[in-house]
Amino acid sequence: MEKRFYIIVGEASGDLHASNLIREIKKADKSIVFRGFGGDKMQQAGAQIVRHYRELAFMGFWEVLTNLHTISRNLRYCKEDIAAFRPHAVILVDYPGFNMRMARYLRKMRIPCFYYISPKVWAWNISRVKKIKEWVDHMFVILPFEKDFYQKYGYRVDFVGHPLLDALSAYTQNENFFIQNNLEQKRIIALLPGSRRQEIQRMLPVMLRMVHHFPGYQFVVAGLSHIGAPFYQSYIHHPNVKLVIDQTYDLLSHSFAALVTSGTATLETALFDVPQVVCYCANFISYVIGYFVIQVQFISLVNLICGKQVVTELIQYDLNESNLRKALQAILENKTRERIFADYRLLREKLGQPGASQRAASLILHYFNQLPQRD
Repeated sequence: MEKRFYIIVGEASGDLHASNLIREIKKADKSIVFRGFGGDKMQQAGAQIVRHYRELAFMGFWEVLTNLHTISRNLRYCKEDIAAFRPHAVILVDYPGFNMRMARYLRKMRIPCFYYISPKVWAWNISRVKKIKEWVDHMFVILPFEKDFYQKYGYRVDFVGHPLLDALSAYTQNENFFIQNNLEQKRIIALLPGSRRQEIQRMLPVMLRMVHHFPGYQFVVAGLSHIGAPFYQSYIHHPNVKLVIDQTYDLLSHSFAALVTSGTATLETALFDVPQVVCYCANFISYVIGYFVIQVQFISLVNLICGKQVVTELIQYDLNESNLRKALQAILENKTRERIFADYRLLREKLGQPGASQRAASLILHYFNQLPQRD
């Protein structure tokens, strides 16, 4: 009998992790069909995508407020599509602003709800834990400290490990990267400005100011095809800057250092053993709101998981040309690099072993098969 799973993703990293999850579920049960919100990688894994994440990704409190009409329209469409599809279960992947609303709807409709990659309720809005307990049937967390966090509030979750380890274990380095991208045979400083246009507009210009300070290196921007090369090229006006599209892992595997917008990319950069400076700058209103509600000492996953400052974070007004130049200079020097490499080893130990996607898939099917079955 065919089983229908709906899956909801709202950004590039979620698309990657959801695609690996879909493949693992399909390996174990070929009768399951997937439909939902996501991206190209999920589609390649066999899911029918009805909304692409590029229509869904809004960064910051202010950006969400100014796009409420679009978000409401997408929520309405998602509910209507779920009602028409009649899924046996729904898998939510990260993307908390949207997915928490969907979790409430799913509880009301009595549709089993699995949540893969927890909202960062430990960073802000701890009150959401109560709602997660009420609305989400099973939560699968990927950061080692999250299980203990939820345990404090009487909610049992499953720690499956970080899915980035799966993606990296499957990666094979492109030995022709320099030739194929017309790069010079000199050390690379990678620029990872983010996966949303709003992020790139804020981050890339200040990152590019480093080019004339470090003429002995070549700078390479990690671009994404859903953004499009012309958007990046509109900011690049220096011959010592190159752009590569959808080659982030190849870029990191050949990089000497990196400037990285806060997010999943900071962890990817660390797992490739590339010293980095973490950058973040939000809309002023979003920053003010965040300043009062965020309850953690760090913003980068690297520092959060290690519980200390491993990499420098330049946030909002600290992200300027002078500070960034000093921070970049530091990670080019051997003493700082050796200390970072040692801390990266600690990070990998905390994250555990690859296999998160397979473990999450097995648990989802285990819990699903315990549910009363329906047509």
